[in-house]
Amino acid sequence: MPLIGISRFPDFFAHEKVARLLSWSNRHSGDVMSLSTQVQGEGAVIERVVIVGGSSGMGLALARTLLGDGDEVIIVGRSEARLAAARQALGNPERLTTFAADITQEDQVARIFDSFVSVDHIVTTAADIEGAYKLLPDLEIQAARKVVDSKFIGPLLLAKYGAPKLSPKGSITFTSGIAAYRPAARGSVVAAINGALESLAYALAVELGPIRVNAVSPGWVDSPLWDFVAGDQKTETLDAMARRLPVGRIGQPSDIADAIRFLMHNEFVTGTVLHVDGGHRLA
Repeated sequence: MPLIGISRFPDFFAHEKVARLLSWSNRHSGDVMSLSTQVQGEGAVIERVVIVGGSSGMGLALARTLLGDGDEVIIVGRSEARLAAARQALGNPERLTTFAADITQEDQVARIFDSFVSVDHIVTTAADIEGAYKLLPDLEIQAARKVVDSKFIGPLLLAKYGAPKLSPKGSITFTSGIAAYRPAARGSVVAAINGALESLAYALAVELGPIRVNAVSPGWVDSPLWDFVAGDQKTETLDAMARRLPVGRIGQPSDIADAIRFLMHNEFVTGTVLHVDGGHRLA
């Protein structure tokens, strides 16, 4: 698949911040001196963040938040059309790069990280759950395998190829979900994969330390995933859940983005599942 807007850095840069500033300037029209002054004078640090699944929902909200922070964001997704739409939705900022790749394919994941000398954080919110919310007699195994590939194998590959590019203060954040704790009929596959993904985060936090590995576990969030879960009854379903939750409302993608941002930046949090579910586990 074609690569979009990817920079390659020479290996001879001895100082990573210099490499990053020069790369940013080469790809964009900004002035290296003024950018360096901003970093040193105002205490702002430009970080490079890879967001898989950043073309919609929670990933898109995170991209918007981080771009507002002044970070450099790389959105990875399978559809170039959706990536282009995300770029427009974010206002076509200079610090945004889009990269077409399928994280269930090992060679494509390797190619993502071959394009960078280093990254600061890796986040994945991607999940292909179409056809997976079925009662067991109606479940097609191919749909189950798509969930496994997108929500477990993909994150595993991101860690395998991304960890060597992370600094010791870097982080990896997975996205699990409430189904691991409050499973429902038709949701057996998603519940199982969410639980497995959290166990992967625990294990990788030990193996990859001091790189930090965490998972955020959203509750019911108004995102495109619900089109597959509830179909035409999405609004009614979410409204009914809002009445059950202690906070009295459904989550928004920005709620999850704020939680991921915390996990990225708190250097004393690793091997942790951060629940952002409006009290769903109590309801």
